[in-house]
Amino acid sequence: MNEEDDPRPMPPERPGDNECCGSGCDPCVFDFYADEMDRYRQELKAWEARQAVRESKAGA
Repeated sequence: MNEEDDPRPMPPERPGDNECCGSGCDPCVFDFYADEMDRYRQELKAWEARQAVRESKAGA
């Protein structure tokens, strides 16, 4: 598998400040964003681990 087959995850786009209505919605657009960021961080950590394995195999 190469980088084209396993691209680096992209972070979610942060909602603009004007996308929150400020009325205390549950969930708020920023709650969704926080969930997406958590998922992104997990995916990035897994991707970085796969990259480290690839690099160690390439250097062996």
